[in-house]
Amino acid sequence: MFNYTIRRLLFAIPTLLVISFLIFAILDLAPNDPTGNLPLTISPEVREKIRISLGLGEPFPIRYLKWLQQFFINEPLNIIEQWFGISIGDSENRLRVQSWATRSPVVDLIVERMPQTLWVVGLSYVVGILIAVPIGVISAYKQYSIFDQIGTFISMIGFSVPTFFTGLVMIVLFSSTLGWLPSIYDTTHKVTDLASFWVQFKQMVMPVMVLALFNASQLSRFMRASMLDNLSQDYVRTARAKGLKERVVVLVHVLRNSLIPVVTVIALGIPQIFGGAIITEQIFRVNGLGQLLIIGIQGADIPLVQTLTFIFAVLIVFFNLIADVLYGMLDPRIRYE
Repeated sequence: MFNYTIRRLLFAIPTLLVISFLIFAILDLAPNDPTGNLPLTISPEVREKIRISLGLGEPFPIRYLKWLQQFFINEPLNIIEQWFGISIGDSENRLRVQSWATRSPVVDLIVERMPQTLWVVGLSYVVGILIAVPIGVISAYKQYSIFDQIGTFISMIGFSVPTFFTGLVMIVLFSSTLGWLPSIYDTTHKVTDLASFWVQFKQMVMPVMVLALFNASQLSRFMRASMLDNLSQDYVRTARAKGLKERVVVLVHVLRNSLIPVVTVIALGIPQIFGGAIITEQIFRVNGLGQLLIIGIQGADIPLVQTLTFIFAVLIVFFNLIADVLYGMLDPRIRYE
């Protein structure tokens, strides 16, 4: 398992390099101009000086290599210096990936917005898994029952209806009509006591549940299908014939094998929820990574969009590796040596 993990990590390096080149090339060569939003009274000479100051006066290969150096070398060194107080090299003159709009380091902007996204998106995914796994197990064990039919119907609706519609319905129902929950997420709110925690809880309910229900609808169907496939296997009949309790057969043997394909969906779905949360963050005004990406796209802030997009790609490769490693933990028949 250890050798397999090392090989996969080594294989991920050229994969990420190819992905980084494609992302950088597509966004850098797109027909956009960072000076396009400037007033028309600014002369072409001044516009050209602004483009040069943004690093656009150099050839494409040079810009790409500088971006690689800034992202893979300079930014990690800066994080090490900020977190651990260890200074490596000339930190004052170290070039960093800077936003064209704010002239601030992109990584600092991402770190500033990350807690809000993790609170909402991360918690929603955990809640979605906790909802999906029991529903999938019970639906498969009680196939064609009333519980299974209701669960299937709700899952189809939850997976088919987009999150922006669900979010608007929740705002109209629980905020405008009943007045129970706030419609706007206050990212400046700090939890200091029980009362402030209750305020934080109320403002997190709607965005978390919108994403949780969407994720649970998909995961529960995968869980149900995997459970049905394993319930008909020979080893289940053998376990029952040996006199094992039904709870042990279902929750230990069947559930463990059924989680193998579901782990892939769960692991690979983690990066996708960051992209899916963009709309939800816009609806509830959550000042997270999704809103930051929208601002970068609207303002043609190419360095910001490049960095955020590449971070999402890194998450996909990383969690794909985690899913493969978890295979061996869940199924001892799998060997990677």
